[in-house]
Amino acid sequence: MTSLRSLFSATLILMALAPAFSGNLYNINTDQTAANDTNGITPYQNAWVEMAGYGASTSRTPFWFHANQWGIVPTSGQIFSLRAGVEARKFLSKDTVARSNWSVVYGAELVGNAAKNSKFLIPQAYAGIAFKSFQLTIGRRKQYIGFNDHELGTGSYMWSGNALPVPRIQFGFEKYIPLVKNFIYFKGFYSDGLLDGKRPVTSDLKLHNKGLFVRLGRPTGTVQLHGGFNHAVQWGGKSPYFTVDGQMPHGIDKYWNVITGFKPKKGTGGISSFDEENRIGNHVASLDFGLELNLKSVNILFYRQNLIEDGSLFYLNNVKDGLNGVTFTMKNQEPKNLSLDRITFELLYTKSQGGSEAVDGNTIRGKDDYFNNAQVRDGWSYYGRGLGTPFITPQSENNWPRYADFFTNNNRVWVIHSGMKGKWNSAVWLTKLSLSSNQGTYDQELPNKMYQFSGIVGLEKPVNWLGGSIIKGAVSADAGEFFDDSFGLMLSIRKNLSF
Repeated sequence: MTSLRSLFSATLILMALAPAFSGNLYNINTDQTAANDTNGITPYQNAWVEMAGYGASTSRTPFWFHANQWGIVPTSGQIFSLRAGVEARKFLSKDTVARSNWSVVYGAELVGNAAKNSKFLIPQAYAGIAFKSFQLTIGRRKQYIGFNDHELGTGSYMWSGNALPVPRIQFGFEKYIPLVKNFIYFKGFYSDGLLDGKRPVTSDLKLHNKGLFVRLGRPTGTVQLHGGFNHAVQWGGKSPYFTVDGQMPHGIDKYWNVITGFKPKKGTGGISSFDEENRIGNHVASLDFGLELNLKSVNILFYRQNLIEDGSLFYLNNVKDGLNGVTFTMKNQEPKNLSLDRITFELLYTKSQGGSEAVDGNTIRGKDDYFNNAQVRDGWSYYGRGLGTPFITPQSENNWPRYADFFTNNNRVWVIHSGMKGKWNSAVWLTKLSLSSNQGTYDQELPNKMYQFSGIVGLEKPVNWLGGSIIKGAVSADAGEFFDDSFGLMLSIRKNLSF
């Protein structure tokens, strides 16, 4: 095991390197959900090719190299990756009056990884049509959901961008629209999809997901309040646990119970006693709240995500658990060689889970066992990666005692995290530093509380090569007790294309 001295040393090294080597390693729009407004639809077209290489001191990729990277970076240490993609929104009419109404969107991304287990991936393949802010899309598409800093934070509790996007049909409002002008705005979505691909325990699972978000306050006002919910269900597949002949409840007659979370009526065909006593499917949800202060020199966003997997939150049994954060975005800064443009602090806590007891029929609703489910044993995951926060880790990514055939053997954690981003002359630097305490699960505890540090720093800089490219470099390290110590380097070159 690594001593606290080596853990502290790794922290100091990465903090010292931050101004020089940190960078934006993400290729997608990282605007905060709370900041998006309905200021009209803007056309865009982006295409790129990228070549990246990763090296590590062990056979395992450092945590922040692969976490929240949409499942495209393997955990196997040494990696060579080729990537290409295109995304666009185009108006259907050239008429200046009608052009802001109807538009089409489409995108595709291909990734080839040469590693211990080489793979070809398709992180994105989608198309859609939009009328103003209302949009219908079909396919696999990267998208962030929830109030938090998606770029500098640990990731949203439910949808962090840690796994490949799930193919789905989705409709909804992409940006806030006014319900009462200059006071109440809302946006939301409704979707159904397929959790395709091989899973360890279940198969043929379907996904239902919806969300609704409200903002109080003028778009340019000093104070804005945010609130909303995100609800998802894995259902309709096959499982050897607590089912009728291996089949989970399915069909249009069960869909109402899926989308509402209401218990099915007793005597309903095709459901087991487990489904009658609980709900149809594996439900995962969050209640999000935010307070935004738009001041003269800084924008401050406070946010909180409350965790829901059964009735614990209703009785306030697991109210300790959640994601808490604050983001400071600097404004009106004087030009200078080295700047700090944004800084985020977060605390993720999941150790309560309503307590160590779970008793049906009363207010003791503990042992929530986040991201695990007695029926959907491979849990809140997709292609082996957790769909939610990467700090609730799959059993396959650690060497600690197995928790039967459940998805995770470590969902009782707390994480203290900071992220920073700024400029250094013409380059952009970024750093993320995380310290976690890991305790396993209530039914399969770790031998002791295990502390773990994970950090990343990097730099991206435009260069004149190949008619204009972007060079990215990063260093990442893990030090602690939960993972084996690992140190890694990443270098990539990306060429943006015109079409």
